[in-house]
Amino acid sequence: MMRMFDLAAADPAIRFSPYCWRVKLALAHKGLTIESIPWRFTEGDKLPPGCRTVPALVDGETAIGDSLAIARYLERQYPDRPSLFGGAVGEAHAVLINSWADAVVGPALVPLLVFDVWVAVAPEDQEYFRRSREQRLGRSLEALHAERDGKVAGFRSALNPARITLRQQPWLGGSAPSYADFILAEPFMWARSISRFEVLAEDDPVGAWRERVLDLFGGLCRNAPRVEVG
Repeated sequence: MMRMFDLAAADPAIRFSPYCWRVKLALAHKGLTIESIPWRFTEGDKLPPGCRTVPALVDGETAIGDSLAIARYLERQYPDRPSLFGGAVGEAHAVLINSWADAVVGPALVPLLVFDVWVAVAPEDQEYFRRSREQRLGRSLEALHAERDGKVAGFRSALNPARITLRQQPWLGGSAPSYADFILAEPFMWARSISRFEVLAEDDPVGAWRERVLDLFGGLCRNAPRVEVG
């Protein structure tokens, strides 16, 4: 059985890495099962050789890091199972969605959730997490938390390309979900796992798509453990 190192909160049942969620949805789409290994920020020495952070997938003697690299590996290694991309053109389009999510959507969401992540991570991770994120963001976690009600509109605006698309079709993949949908699902699973802060307006068409994602694969995302408050 494949193994995957998966970022865990203080409660090891709560797995909140957005990049790991991309892989978990890809694996479910392929109908593949894994042993999920909880991993925390200060446990870099526990990862397989060649992997610096999670997700880190181990399949036999092969270890792969980076969510897109893992998706490509799964597509090529298990071609007899449902396709993640639907061919080379779909894979190229997924690269665009991946770049947009990493460069625009994720950075817009980070300031809204970063304090909640700090609250939820294991005590041994909190000092590292605070220091590294405050250095990166140039503000205290508390200041970012206090401002988030006024900043959430920026995140919602960043979703406009998906919003326009989802008014015309049910999935980014068209009539059925593809890896492009799993990429965009990850910031919402990050938010859902680690916080109770609502990142979407009630009437947002992205919200209807999010509900469909939550129900995929027998409710894999809907049934995932969440923090109680935050």
